[in-house]
Amino acid sequence: MKNKKLVVTLCAAAVLSAGLMSCSKGSGNSNGTLAGNENTPGWTLNADKPITFDWYINFSWFARHWGDSKVSKYITEKTGVNINFIVPAGNEAEKLNTMIAGDALPDIISLGWYEGQVPMMIDSNLVYPLDELAQKYDPYFFKVANPDKLGWYRQEDGHVYGYPNASYTPADYEKYQGKLTSNETFLVRKDMYEALGRPDMTTPEGFLKALRAAKEKFPVVNGTPLIPFGTAEFTDVGNSQLQATLSHFLAISPEQDGKYEDVNLGLTENPEYLRWLKTFRKAHEEGLIPTDIFVDKRSQIEEKAAQGRYFCMLYQNWDMQAPQNALYARDPNTVYIAVDGPKNTKGDDPQLAGGSIAGWTITLISKNCKDKARAIQFLTYLISEEGQMATNFGIPGETYNVIDGVPTLTKEMKDLDSNDKNKQETEVGVLFTYWMLMDTAWQAQWGVEYAPSLGQPQLWTRPYVRSYAEYDGLTLAVGSDEDLIYQEIQRRWGKVLSSLIRAQSDAEFDQIVADFNQYKKDKGYATVQKLQTQLMNKNKAKLAK
Repeated sequence: MKNKKLVVTLCAAAVLSAGLMSCSKGSGNSNGTLAGNENTPGWTLNADKPITFDWYINFSWFARHWGDSKVSKYITEKTGVNINFIVPAGNEAEKLNTMIAGDALPDIISLGWYEGQVPMMIDSNLVYPLDELAQKYDPYFFKVANPDKLGWYRQEDGHVYGYPNASYTPADYEKYQGKLTSNETFLVRKDMYEALGRPDMTTPEGFLKALRAAKEKFPVVNGTPLIPFGTAEFTDVGNSQLQATLSHFLAISPEQDGKYEDVNLGLTENPEYLRWLKTFRKAHEEGLIPTDIFVDKRSQIEEKAAQGRYFCMLYQNWDMQAPQNALYARDPNTVYIAVDGPKNTKGDDPQLAGGSIAGWTITLISKNCKDKARAIQFLTYLISEEGQMATNFGIPGETYNVIDGVPTLTKEMKDLDSNDKNKQETEVGVLFTYWMLMDTAWQAQWGVEYAPSLGQPQLWTRPYVRSYAEYDGLTLAVGSDEDLIYQEIQRRWGKVLSSLIRAQSDAEFDQIVADFNQYKKDKGYATVQKLQTQLMNKNKAKLAK
């Protein structure tokens, strides 16, 4: 362990050295940028000074460009800012680590808040404190930035280095109660479910009975075998839907007896959780869960869903947009709808995860930035209501109109988004095509209007949405003893989960569970749990819980 920690320390020192040298590289105000003030946002003063920022997006799947769409042109006209997106061609971590080590970070960076490179860039002095930039070049930032989000991301040095997208504060949950949704759903193919008499699938017995009935009544779908049950892809660290999502359907609290229980390391001492994993084992034994489930990637899952081959799925409904649109276009009665899924033995309602205060990604400004003043001013614009209106609704009078006080996309935009989303995003760019600083909680106030193929699963979740904010961001320091233990247990769990479902008997299942629990204990899970519990309690203090 000590040798590994030494390597990490030396690497960090190298990066720190590079970061310190880069401090002088940002030209900041060298282009004659005018500073804003408390009442005048800086972007309004500098729109006549064209500038192009390189913006790194740490997601290889992101395929949009700036300057082609109407919305991006509109924003450039308003702010003078043009964007050159940089996207990794392959492994995201390798690309970002290379840029960090080579002191080659571009002007702006967006990545998941949970990525280990976030604290690395901050600790190595490679990114600017946003609060310092705002104080000096654009105090208006503090008028539009959410203080709860700033407080959440404030570091021990008192500074804030990144601002999140898709973040939901506790105040948002109160303000928009009944309007927030979750992506966690148990989906069934509508026509099959209704043909079977809308069976109760909330118990293991009812679940298995429905799968058997579906296979018997609909053995073949368009010439291919029916898949009674499907879920997300299995990875080397498990399956998101059979971990967090399943635990939320079973209303299992992440906190047990004051200690944090990490679902990503297997809830293998929780009887409610094991009861349902045994149910999936039985389904696999009976041929109701095919072996393909363990090897299919997301693209294959979506292809099969678009063919309507699954009877039911434990799946993120928003990842079903393309399949749902394809099914709806052929026959609206074949789409997937959300229904009551697995429940605990008490029959409690699910506790589905809504958006977190940590959000999805955070955006940072590099110390290599060619104009740090314009960069913070552009971030101010994007998180302001004017920026949110542009990135969500687009251009007033062209892509949307205000009707009875509510911004409403034109019929042409709605039809284009429903029928050709790719064209909508490349040529128009509304509905957060540029999602890097989207405020989806803010969007909820307008009452989101869903396409007919997509609405039911989202709306179904509303009564069950809750915040898991106190459990966000329990990230262990990269390279620490606890992190190394965590990674080892997580990789073992990735193998164990699939082995449990493929076990030949309940007795074999029980033995695998016992062996894994002993492995966790021997590896030092108690140390990891202790630190995660401390981080959880810090979160509670931040949230004043």
